[in-house]
Formats: sequence, structure tokens, C-alpha cells
Amino acid sequence: MNNILILIMLILTELLNAQLQYGKVVYERRTNLLKRFSKIQWLKEWIEEDQSIKIKTETFELYFNDTMSVFLPKEDNKMTWMQWATSSNKVYTNFKKQERITFKDIFGEIFVLKDSIPVRKWKYTGKKRKIAGYECLQLVWPENDSSRIYAWIAISIPASVGPESFSGLPGAVLGLATEDGGIVYFAKSVEFTKPSEKIFRIPKYKKTQSTQQLFNYLKSQNRKSKWDELTIQLNFGGIN
Repeated sequence: MNNILILIMLILTELLNAQLQYGKVVYERRTNLLKRFSKIQWLKEWIEEDQSIKIKTETFELYFNDTMSVFLPKEDNKMTWMQWATSSNKVYTNFKKQERITFKDIFGEIFVLKDSIPVRKWKYTGKKRKIAGYECLQLVWPENDSSRIYAWIAISIPASVGPESFSGLPGAVLGLATEDGGIVYFAKSVEFTKPSEKIFRIPKYKKTQSTQQLFNYLKSQNRKSKWDELTIQLNFGGIN
């Protein structure tokens, strides 16, 4: 029944997409750094000593039209404390080319990643909640044997868009969370105003690699220092 429901919603999305050609969603991301780094002992102990740095809140903007979506961190995020403790990816998704380009900042070095749009197998949980005034259906994706990602989609917004790399669902993703609540995105506002064409212009770059290639490279350079371990955990797995 879950698969049938998702199929029906996908068909409805295709039929309605022509009616909704553009918009903007503003997200708030809350990161529980204690949960985020629960497996990195030295960092966990540091955060436990100062509970004031436990939660980090940031703002992101998602723009979309009938061809692309662009997910961008707000500039004032850079002024927050512990900037290095969370990722601030810029993600350009081209629906027609089925292609995603991500500008990933790893401790000041920018890596440009080119990948196909991922296909994830989601299941409807039967639960609903309101986000930014829209009723959303809760879906779950088993990332691996020990971790799940939850998404809340508004099928009344028939645009297959969402934060980070999470798109392709039959409705806008207005909520996204790791199973333990360590990272949570929730939409604060939705607007159906036409974004400037400049927003969708991808910055110039010289070379790209896939996400898997970058992961393999960083793993090969891993000298088992505490910063090497942190780099891998910050940039791969979970919501990225």
C-alpha cells in the first residue's frame, strides 16, 4: 500500500508540476552537536563541558523553477560560532539533466561535486504534521542498517524539491531529520514569487569529482588524527 500511495503521488506531481513553476522556501536547521559528535569522544567531552554550544541554529534558502532548484546557506551563517562544526553546502539541481552540482566547503577548501540525482526508496509512515502552515506526510528512508532519515512532504506544493540533496519526492520537502534528531530542517516560510535568473547561475569551476571520489580521496588521506575523523563525519552520511 505504501508503494501504491507513493506511485499515485508521483503521477499527481507530474500532472501538477506545470502549474507550479517557481518558488522559495526558507529553512531553519538545528544541529544538536552533542548528538552529532557522539562517536567522537574528545569533541563530545568538550561540548558536555559547555552546554551553551550544544545547539547550533542556521538558516538556508531554497529557490526553484521548472528546470532547477538551488539550495543556499544564508550569508549570516558564516558569522555564527563554531562555523566549522556543520556543513554549508551550495547545491544546484538540474531536473532536466538529472544532475546535481554541490559546492562543498571543507575547512576553507572548496570541492565541486557532480553527481546524478540520487534515487532513494521511501516509505509512508502513516503520520502527518503541519509545517509552515502546510499539512505534510511523513516518509522514512533507511539510510543503512542502523540509521533512518525522515522527511515531511507537502503534496499540496507539487514541486519535487527539498534541502541539500533531498529532492525527487511527490511534493516539496518541508521537514527533514535524522532518526536521533541530531540534525533537523524545518521550513519557516514558503513563497510563490519568481526568483531572479541570477540565482540559478552556477558559479564557474575548473574541475569536478563525484561524491564517492571525494570520499575515497579523504579516506586515503586519513592518518587517523582527530581532525581526519571529524572531516569524514562532517561531510558524509546523514543529511548532506
